Order: sequence, then structure tokens, then C-alpha cells
Amino acid sequence: MLTKNQIKLITSLAQKKQRSKHQLFTVEGVKAVEEFLKSSYILEHLYATTDNFEVNPERFSLITAAELKKISGLTTAQEVLAVFKIPNPKSVSTERLIVALDAVRDPGNLGTIIRLCDWFGVEHIVCSDTTVDCFNPKVVQATMGSLTRVHVHYLDLPAFLENTKVPKFGAFMDGANVYDIKLPKNGILIMGNEGSGISPEIEELISERLSIPSYSVHQSTESLNVATATAILLSEFRRRG
Repeated sequence: MLTKNQIKLITSLAQKKQRSKHQLFTVEGVKAVEEFLKSSYILEHLYATTDNFEVNPERFSLITAAELKKISGLTTAQEVLAVFKIPNPKSVSTERLIVALDAVRDPGNLGTIIRLCDWFGVEHIVCSDTTVDCFNPKVVQATMGSLTRVHVHYLDLPAFLENTKVPKFGAFMDGANVYDIKLPKNGILIMGNEGSGISPEIEELISERLSIPSYSVHQSTESLNVATATAILLSEFRRRG
């Protein structure tokens, strides 16, 4: 049976402040939880309505569907919720292509970008501290387990870019056509905020401005979603890099 303190702690992890304080985050759904269980993430506790999970009995609680509903952040609770420890930050490797995010605020966009990086073999994402937290429950849900394979770093982005001596590519509406430009195997691909794009401070540090041309005869579409644009640009880097 769940205690009031357990319910209070688990539900509080929806807030970044509480995740930082306790160094814990939640994962929901069988597939996602299984991905984290077989990764290097350390399990704090697992709560499930079935006992189909091979975990230390001391870190497992069999609960009812009604109890799961009390701690779930989903509209429809999904059989299992696990609490994992937030890992210590790793060092950033710039030997291969990495993605940098400048104030990407939407959890769904960040989750999708993490999945894309996993798909295209990008192991490191560097984020400004104004980018949404990767351990936000909505981000974790959107990554579908890819967060276990992609390292997400939060740092002083301008300082990092200034001190990293590799080509820096930024996505802009008025940049050079990505299909016409030579792309290297390594470098940093910088994607900006959903509404305002890349900030002026970051723009100054970019060596190559890229754009994805529109082929629409109707010029009413303002821009592509940041995750969609990331997918197209990563595909081009991998195809020709």
C-alpha cells in the first residue's frame, strides 16, 4: 500500500525544483520503464499493478490501479511507474556531430529531438539553461526510452560554443540552402527557440547559417517545427557527412 509520503514525493517530481532537490525523476509505461531498467540508470523504486518486472524486491511495490492513478502524471495510467536517480553529468564529446539547443521550451519537441539524435547516432545534446529539463515527465515520455542512450547536458551555451573549436551550424530562415552546402562529419548543429529562433548572442558564434528551402507554391507557412527541422538537417548531415 502506498503511503501519503510516497504519493507526495512521487507527485512532486513533476516539478523541476523537486527533481533537483531529490535528484529523482519518474518514468511511466511498460516499454519506457523496461528501457531504463536495462540501461545504466539506477532504480530508486518501481510501482506496478503486476509483478512482471525483474527487480530487487526491496525496490518493488505491487499496487492497485487506483493507487497508480494517484501517482501517475498521465491521463490514463499505464500499469507501471518507476522512480530513477538523475545521473551525474558526463563530459561532452565533440569528436562527432552534436546538437545544441538554444531555449527549446516545448517538452514534446525536446523529447522528439532526443529520439532523433538516438536514431541518427548523435550521442550528445548540449542545452542552454533556458531549454526545458530533459527529466520533465512529458519529455521522458516523448523520448520513448531514447534518453537512456543520448546524453543531455545543460551549460552556459555561449561559453561552450566560444571554447569549442569545431564548425558551428545554425538553422535560420535566410541561411544557405542545406542541399547545396558541404557538410562535415563532426561539428555542432544549433537549433533555436520555437518562436524566436536562435538568440543574437548565439548567432554571433555560428560559422555557417543553414536553411531548409520551401518548395510550396503557397508562401503562407512561416517555418518548420523545430523537431521537424532537426530531423531534416540531421538526415542531410548523415547522408553526406
